[in-house]
Amino acid sequence: MKFSHSLQFNAVPDWSGNYIAYSNLKKLMFQLEKQINQPSTQAPDDPESSPLLTSDDPDTVFRRTLDQELDKICSFYQSKEAEIYGDVADLLKDEEAFEAETEGMDMEQISGVPETFGRPRRHSLFGKFSMGGRKRRTSNISASTIDEEAEDSDEDPTERSTVSNSGILNDRRKTTDANMGQSLDDLRSSRDFSRRKVSVALDDYSDQAMSSVLASGVTLKKRTTSTYVSLCELKSYIQLNQTGFSKVLKKYDKILDRNLKDVYVKEAVKPAYPFRPTTMQHVDENIQKVEKTYADVTFQGDIPTARRELRLHLREHVVWERNTVWREMIGIERKAQAANMGVRRTLLGGDHDPDKTRLQGDDTDEMSTKEVVTPVGRYRCPRWLFSSTFLSLLIILAIFVVLLLVPIMKKREQQNCLAMLVFVSLLWATEVIPLFVTSLLIPFLIVILRVVRADAKPHHRLAPPEAAKYVFASMWTPVIMLLLGGFTIAAALSKFHIAKKIATLVLSKAGTKPRTVLITNMFVAMILSMWISNVASPVLCYSIIQPLLRNLPSDSRFSKALILGIALASNMGGAASPIASPQNIIALQNMRPQPSWGIWFFVALPVCIVSILLIWVLLLITFQPGRGTTIVPIRPMKDKFTGVQWFISGVTIVTIILWCVTHQLESVFGDMGVVAIIPIVLFFGTGILTKEDFNNFLWTIIILAAGGLSLGKAVSSSGLLHTIAGGITEKVEGMSLYGVLVVFCALILVIATFISHTVAALIILPLVHQVGAGMAEPHPNLLVMGSALMCSAAMGLPTSGFPNMTAIMMEDSQTGQRYLRVRHFLTRGIPSSIITFAVVISLGYGLLLLAGL
Repeated sequence: MKFSHSLQFNAVPDWSGNYIAYSNLKKLMFQLEKQINQPSTQAPDDPESSPLLTSDDPDTVFRRTLDQELDKICSFYQSKEAEIYGDVADLLKDEEAFEAETEGMDMEQISGVPETFGRPRRHSLFGKFSMGGRKRRTSNISASTIDEEAEDSDEDPTERSTVSNSGILNDRRKTTDANMGQSLDDLRSSRDFSRRKVSVALDDYSDQAMSSVLASGVTLKKRTTSTYVSLCELKSYIQLNQTGFSKVLKKYDKILDRNLKDVYVKEAVKPAYPFRPTTMQHVDENIQKVEKTYADVTFQGDIPTARRELRLHLREHVVWERNTVWREMIGIERKAQAANMGVRRTLLGGDHDPDKTRLQGDDTDEMSTKEVVTPVGRYRCPRWLFSSTFLSLLIILAIFVVLLLVPIMKKREQQNCLAMLVFVSLLWATEVIPLFVTSLLIPFLIVILRVVRADAKPHHRLAPPEAAKYVFASMWTPVIMLLLGGFTIAAALSKFHIAKKIATLVLSKAGTKPRTVLITNMFVAMILSMWISNVASPVLCYSIIQPLLRNLPSDSRFSKALILGIALASNMGGAASPIASPQNIIALQNMRPQPSWGIWFFVALPVCIVSILLIWVLLLITFQPGRGTTIVPIRPMKDKFTGVQWFISGVTIVTIILWCVTHQLESVFGDMGVVAIIPIVLFFGTGILTKEDFNNFLWTIIILAAGGLSLGKAVSSSGLLHTIAGGITEKVEGMSLYGVLVVFCALILVIATFISHTVAALIILPLVHQVGAGMAEPHPNLLVMGSALMCSAAMGLPTSGFPNMTAIMMEDSQTGQRYLRVRHFLTRGIPSSIITFAVVISLGYGLLLLAGL
């Protein structure tokens, strides 16, 4: 959690205006950064920037603001400390008076004869005043007494549900409930004391005197609890503000490349009264005094038990007092996130129809209906029944049924498989239901429609029990393990900021020339995409260049070129290594034999590098980003590599080397999927990655890939793939291998531009392999790898790949306007795709031949 959120969540609501203004200080440092790096761009009559122009030294401006915050905190703390310490002193005096008032009482006589009434309660409000065993409640207890005790318990159904996750906390709550219930019984017993003939000794005390003593004890307990909570809030106030000064100074030094933190903390923060060691020591001493008072009043001097119950009261107080604040803030964040998702659907040209949202599970307009007029009357039907999404689903289902019934293929299993293939492809292409859900539907349809046949001749159709085993076995392959290994390496490199350190180090060497900075960022994005996926790499790159973007004008051409260049380079990086993207994993699954990593690098890296260089030239010509652009150099992270980071880097390098030479070590490891187990075991086994990291893997991608593998297996087993490939082979008969490559690359480029790259690979690559195998001069691996490279090169629309989707959502932090529009992708993305297409069918084709594919 960001410290600004943590400060907001943990602050005492009534004191919220007296904490360090962390967010305002961050805004100030960003303004100072912009003033330093672009003094000429600030208008002298700008009211927001005019205060900053009074001093040329940013340290002076920032220190002045910090001094104001420090004075505010010191003044508020001293007033609060005097108030709370006064309450502590009054509490101790009243506790002494209460002890003196009850000192002369015969407790054994008051509590009753043990043989008759049992032992006094151990955890009653006053153990020495316990009235013996549990007594029958009377009906004439005043409402004020019950209300008084109800207030003391601070119980609320919402609080109870909020803190019920901790077993220990539940036990403590039950103890508190029991204490309060017994205290209430004692008070009720005392109110009806004169009506009971417990013993002769009770006649020595009047009902009024006894009730007065017990009421004083209840009030004293309440005051003790309240004072304890106030002292803990005072302690938290010191700690939060001290952490705030440390964090904001660290951020200031990082953003403006200064060394103010150590000096200011030593000269100003530590000598300040709230942050002196003696101040915290006094707070702890007063907390101990209050704990002892509570123990004497409530638990007969048992301080550990009193401390546990006071902490429980503190926890319940926080839940009760701040529950509304937490709910409101979380609700605001969720609404903002939902709004961003809605904006994303709108910007990307998706169907932002509430009916579509309804079909996918959103119940925001669940009661929305539409009146339908029929010959038999008027009826109201749910509105989502008339949405375009639902109608699309009905059309797809109708096509599926028609293909099942109309005989097209000679064999029943091929007919069913064709219907299933078209049905699944349409669901994937239209995304009327989530992609991974469609993948999970595949094994169900395979078994129900009985489309798979036995591998051995004669190829008879498998019965459902055998078909189920067959299809589930095809969903978990060594390729899926390779994907998991890639996710593990990516998680470790990201979690411990190894990728960010390397990226900032490289970018810091780029200088300040716009064209150099642009090409450096593009190659960094490509390299990161090779190892941490082209989904996460653009997000990381955009976080690194934020200081650069903040210091550029809102309409800067360089900002647009940089963001778009990172997105296009990340797309190309998705083809650079076998684990960079799911389509590469699917390509490996369709290649026999699977090429080594060395061969993949030999073909893919030159194609990616040349393509990025040509795209860079295109961006320079179309954007002309060097005009009037002043670049703020990116500074590397100063933290040194830790032992854990060196360990992660070593394991990653060794794993990659083993992947590259797997074919030479096939007698040892057997498959690349087995090598992928090494980083999984080492990173998760040593605790570097946790169960939460494992749960955060892109499991939807894994399910999507597994479903695609089962689909490919079914299409091949049924004989449909062989039949379709034979027909296509007849059409391309007489065409050279190069001509077939051009045809398939163009086909998959068009398809992958409009649908997911992964989905395009799932549908097309098995067919490409089969056609290549059926040619007079078979080169199935060449065609498959060339087509896989083109999957990543489809980047003509904002929806063409995750990097493009991330890029179009980038906004200027000052104006809130998006940097890129759809036209930027149409005018630069489509030419970039065509350029890459030309590189693949020229340079890529030559390298594929040299590699012997």
